[in-house]
Parts: sequence; C-alpha cells; structure tokens
Amino acid sequence: MSFFNDLKVLYHLLLRPVRGKDHAQRMENFYAGQAEQYDDFRKRLLQGREEVYQRLGQANAGTWVDFGGGTGANLEFIGPSINKFQNIYVVDLAESLLGVVEKRVSKNGWANVQAVASDATRWTPPEGQVDVVTFSYSLTMIPDWFGAIENALRILRPGGSIGVIDFYVSRKYPSESLARHGWWTRNFWPLWFSGDNVFPSSDHLPFLENHFQRLWLQEKRAKVPYMPVLRTPYYQFIGTKCPSTSPVHSV
Repeated sequence: MSFFNDLKVLYHLLLRPVRGKDHAQRMENFYAGQAEQYDDFRKRLLQGREEVYQRLGQANAGTWVDFGGGTGANLEFIGPSINKFQNIYVVDLAESLLGVVEKRVSKNGWANVQAVASDATRWTPPEGQVDVVTFSYSLTMIPDWFGAIENALRILRPGGSIGVIDFYVSRKYPSESLARHGWWTRNFWPLWFSGDNVFPSSDHLPFLENHFQRLWLQEKRAKVPYMPVLRTPYYQFIGTKCPSTSPVHSV
C-alpha cells in the first residue's frame, strides 16, 4: 500500500469529522471515503484476528455470523475450513464496506457467504440459531455493545462458540485472572480512540466472562502504524454458550 493511501486513511482516522444523525449514518460517513484502502492499513493495526478465526473455523461447522464484519477480510483467515460452513453472514451497518464484501465473495468463489446490512444488536439469522458468532474490532464501535453481546447469546445455540478481538483497557482493579493496566494506559487510549467513535472499554472482558464460558483468552499489545513508541492493548477471547443462559461468572 502506498504512503499516500495511508495518508488518506489517517486523514479519516484522525482529522475528518464524523457526521450523521444516527449510528448507521455515522458509520457510513466514516468508512465511505476509505473503504477500498480499509484492509491494507488495518491489517497492521488490528492484530490477533487470524488466530481466533482459524481456531473457530477448525473447531466448528454450520452457520457463522460475523457482526461488524466490515469488508469480509476476516473470513480469509479461516482458510480451507470456510468450506465446512453452510452459511456465513457478514453483518455491518456500513454499506460501502459491504460492497467490498461482495467483491471478495465473487473473487474467492464463496457461495456460502452473504453480506447483510443490519444492526448487530437486533439482527436474527434466517436459521434462528447459529454455531459461531464473532466480533472483530467491532464492539468498540457499537454504542450498545452489551446489547450486541446479548443478541449474540440469544442467537447462539447451546454449546455454540463466540470469538471476540478488540481494543480495551483493564479495570483499575481487575480480577486476578486478567491483566492490569497502569493509569496512563487506562486513560490515554479511550481518549485517543474517541475521536473516531471507538471506545475501548474496561467492561468488555468482565461482561463476556459473565455471559460465556471462557475457552481461551490472550491479552496483548499491538504496534500503531507511524507511531513506533505506542502499543495499544487488545484481547482475544473465545468462549462457549452454556446449556443454561444464566451468567457463568460474577462481574
């Protein structure tokens, strides 16, 4: 990707005002001018996706919903296992990104993949229940992110899998099993991301662990393009829906 294309993306990320009367309009306004350059830039920033999608693809089959799936690039991480799935839905509010999904589907010959313009907090697949739900760097951009997780819980079959990768910050006093970030990290990253309507939360992981049985968790940091000193925290979470939908942990 050329430096000038990077500048275009950075302009949208750092300088261009995000406008719109509702969340759908703001999402489309934010992405419309950078949809074609979206994947090349973000593959250097959005770390941890490949491992989660490969793990879920190898361990599951049936129906998969990728909420906030953007351009559908995440599906390429699944590899040959993508052919095991009867249906895969890429659900997003930004129709400019879904246009890239349709090009990618045609290019790869994915007859089982569909792009869906809808809201992650409410959308129900035609099958009713599904086997896998994923959120890849999308929970931080969904205002009602807890509603999105609860919708995922609703549509997942018992024993189904959820995978989440996203930016976050820890609570000031997290549980002993989770990483603890210092004051600067907990305060800088929410402020830095907020200009793009991205909101790293200290409550993502506790909320996920309260609703799903944890199978695998990694807490890491990623480099930020053109900012070599900075490392932004992110997590990789894979869990399963228990037979009972009651919380499995306390928050």
